[in-house]
Order: sequence, then structure tokens, then C-alpha cells
Amino acid sequence: MARMPGPPRAPLPPQCVLDAFGLRGVPEPLAGGQGRSVRVGGAVLKPAEGAVEESEWAASVVERLPRGAGFRVPRPLRSADGDAVVHGWTAAEFLDGRTGPQRQWSGVLAAGRALHAALREEPRPDFLDRRTHPWAVADRVAWGERESDVVAELAEPLALLLSRRRPVEATAQLVHGDLAGNVLLAPGRDPVVIDFTPYWRPPLYAEAVVIVDGLLWYDLPPGLLAAGAGDPRRRQMLIRALIFRLVALSGLAGPSWSAGEKEAARFLTVAEAIERG
Repeated sequence: MARMPGPPRAPLPPQCVLDAFGLRGVPEPLAGGQGRSVRVGGAVLKPAEGAVEESEWAASVVERLPRGAGFRVPRPLRSADGDAVVHGWTAAEFLDGRTGPQRQWSGVLAAGRALHAALREEPRPDFLDRRTHPWAVADRVAWGERESDVVAELAEPLALLLSRRRPVEATAQLVHGDLAGNVLLAPGRDPVVIDFTPYWRPPLYAEAVVIVDGLLWYDLPPGLLAAGAGDPRRRQMLIRALIFRLVALSGLAGPSWSAGEKEAARFLTVAEAIERG
């Protein structure tokens, strides 16, 4: 996948964190993702995302999700004091599975639909308005809630996408906005959804992000782009999803970025595929 390089591997959690979560064992770094998670016995620990408020909220949401609803989620662990975040670390049960989505797109999409059905009644958290990281900014740009400059190399595909964006009506709710690489699949078991990334958008948009990620980085089978073509909102969701990924990529690109022309061509190719599809 041609994503921007992730942050350096995080240090291992200190013993006081393991003690607080009641864990015993030697932390073992886990492959994949952003290289920040470690496994200790039957638990996975990783640095908390954003403010403590967001991580505590996410733990409470996951704890309320039903079991046996077509997906599984790692249940968060809490300290003896009831905290989901201890010295900047979170912990959850370890659930095994093979990372999708290659050759498992239907499983990834089905997991997302089941998860979003379970999240339908969750209220909108206030902290979404306070997030300023590149993905939050890109999400607002995609939906016309703010403007943003991008690196020069990506200006052409962004202008093209903005010219094709039109108003669209769809009910927003709490969704996981980064499903493509965060669904684990195991034969005979419900898929596991990890790394809950909250946004307040229509579920169809969350699906569009999966499809766009597939087109950009995962060699998505052509038939999946055509699936759902009968919904008139679909193309507009795909356009927004592509704007989201483009603006986020621009926000993460540093001054020495050398992949600009290649990535611009990639986004233009996907934009034309969406227009044809």
C-alpha cells in the first residue's frame, strides 16, 4: 500500500501499565498496522489515540456493542480503578484473524454494515468538533465544511473532484471511518473489527472509503466498484471518500515528499474510474 510512512515504533509499555491492567508476560511487538501495538498474553496494548477523553469514550462504546451480531470487537480492559487509559496506554483482549481485505472484500463490507447497524442509536460525541489531526481536517473538506490547501502535486486531482461534488442527502450516524485494513477474518468466525476510528457520517460513506482504499492501494476487484450502482448517492459518496484520502495524504506529506506526481496520477486514475463506474 502506498500510504505515508507511519510514526516510529512506540516504546514498550512499562511494568506499571502491565500491573495496572493485571497482565503478566513479556510484551511482544505485533506486525502490521502502524507498528505501535504489543501483545502481552491474551491482551493487546497500544498508545491511546488522541485525548484521554476519546479513548475512554471509545472503550465505553465498544463495551456496549452486542455479541453475536455479525461481527466481533476486542473488549477493552480496564485497570483496577476502572480506567481504560493508564499512563497513555490502552489494553484490549487479543482476537486472532487474518487481516483483510485482499480477496475478502465481501467480509470487510459485511462487518462494517453489521457494526454500523449496532451503532445506529449512539449519540454524536462532542470531541469530534475538537479534532484537528489531518484525517479530521480531510473529513471536513470532503463534506464541504471547510476549505484546505493541498501540496502542489495534488492540486489538480483535488480540483477535479471538487468540481464533481454535488449535494447529497443521507442520514449521518457514528461510523468506523477506516475499515479496509482493520477487519480480521478467520474461517467459521464472525469478522473482528479493530482500531475503531469514529466519524459522524452516513454508513454509505464509510463503505465508500473502503472501496476507495481498495482502488488506491489494494487492487480492488472491478466488480465491487460496480456493486450498488443503482443507488444515486453512491458516486457522490465515492467522490467524498477520495477527497478525504487525498487531503489527508497531503496533510501528512512532508517537505521532502518525493511521490507527488505518482500519487497525483493514482488519484486521477481512481477519479476517472469512479466517473465511469
